Amino acid sequence: MGRAGCCCRGAERLACPSLVRRFRSLLLLIIALCCGAHIGQCQVAAPQCRIQKCTTDFVSLTSHLTPAVDGFHVEFCKALRAYSACTQRTAKSCRGNLVFHSAVLGISDLMSQRNCSRDGPTSSTHPEVQHEPCNYHSRTQHAHAHAHAHAHLHAHSHGHGHSLPVYLFCGLFGDPHLRTFKDSFQTCKVEGAWPLIDNDYLSVQVTNVPVVTGSSATATNKITIIFKPYEGCTDQRVYQAVTDNLPAAFDDGTVSSGDPIHLSAGAEGATGKVRALWISERSPGRHVELHAGYIGVTVIVRQLGRYLTLAVRIPEELAQAYDATQDLQLCLNGCPGGERIDRAGHLPLPLAPPALGLQLQQPRRPGFSPQTQTQVFSVEGAKERCREQLDVQDIYFHSCVFDLLTTGDANFTVAAYSAQKDMESLHPHRDRWRIYPRGAATAALPPDSLLIRRLAVLLLCVLSAALV
Repeated sequence: MGRAGCCCRGAERLACPSLVRRFRSLLLLIIALCCGAHIGQCQVAAPQCRIQKCTTDFVSLTSHLTPAVDGFHVEFCKALRAYSACTQRTAKSCRGNLVFHSAVLGISDLMSQRNCSRDGPTSSTHPEVQHEPCNYHSRTQHAHAHAHAHAHLHAHSHGHGHSLPVYLFCGLFGDPHLRTFKDSFQTCKVEGAWPLIDNDYLSVQVTNVPVVTGSSATATNKITIIFKPYEGCTDQRVYQAVTDNLPAAFDDGTVSSGDPIHLSAGAEGATGKVRALWISERSPGRHVELHAGYIGVTVIVRQLGRYLTLAVRIPEELAQAYDATQDLQLCLNGCPGGERIDRAGHLPLPLAPPALGLQLQQPRRPGFSPQTQTQVFSVEGAKERCREQLDVQDIYFHSCVFDLLTTGDANFTVAAYSAQKDMESLHPHRDRWRIYPRGAATAALPPDSLLIRRLAVLLLCVLSAALV
């Protein structure tokens, strides 16, 4: 019997045991998923071996999961246990099959990495979707299940409604820096009140004020969020945060709204059942999260220094639910050209740091007294300060440097760091996390990234040869 897999001639001589061990779990599942889904040049499993069916079911069970989704760890472990049970059932007919052994070893490694117990509940390959009208995830799963069944009767239909929901991310922080739904990164003036999001379900408005006298840079000192009424789930709720007043309740004093909904795996800070809309205070006066389970929206609001940051995750279909009167949305279309400080993604650093003694703008309202200490940063000094929080020189790092040179306020370093972490928590596509200034992408990649990419195919070949 010939060798299976996509082996390169002479690859065995190039095998490096430490590299194989380091990437074993990832490579094993790549082989299994690749071959099971008929992708690549690997040899397909023999007909009597049902490893392909096991792999297909695993992909189906995990295709909608991302680290940003509540209960990711629990659901992923359940899917791994189901995958493992399926391989055990087909083990006898799969002896000597490369794909089967790759899958078994990959499952074992992933269970170890994720601390998944061998015993416990498993995902059903044909789960009965619990239809909860006020739980967006349940509602869309239910719709998808019906659309999938309908598609079997109409094999040639290609409607967009058959796919699982797509999520979008938008963030605002600093002077201010905007990351749009399309992952366009902009730095804008936008002084005064501006809508970030305005659709049939949600409205988010920010108010920006000048940061430094004589500079066009502004920062956010007020955020207003309106969750619009949704029949049968919640009445309208308004949340408003201003500098030094980051409440853990809506304007009417309530902290939740709507009937209880079930979480398949409780979100951090919530167990079992939660309301359709609720607020979670993560750090009093500093960090608040708003969860709208009925529309699948999560909003993170922080105060860092004297200014506010915002991060939003929303389903694409809801973000697109607006009319012609709601087309001015910064998250959707970016800032108007006349409001841009950056030049098509390039953020020019100030020619000179702020003069000594230059005061940051203070909100003029009774009871406000805290002063933020400022200092003059050189370009190298600003970079050094930003490196303390941001180890990758992507656009968040460059925004941090810009903010320090513009304002002299070191709080903007923490704002850039927190904005990056909130993005990583909510952004559904890991491969889009990093954005680099023009011409800086290759230079800013982690040192081993290019090496890993270049060796990926070779390692797959070496591993497939070693396992046969």
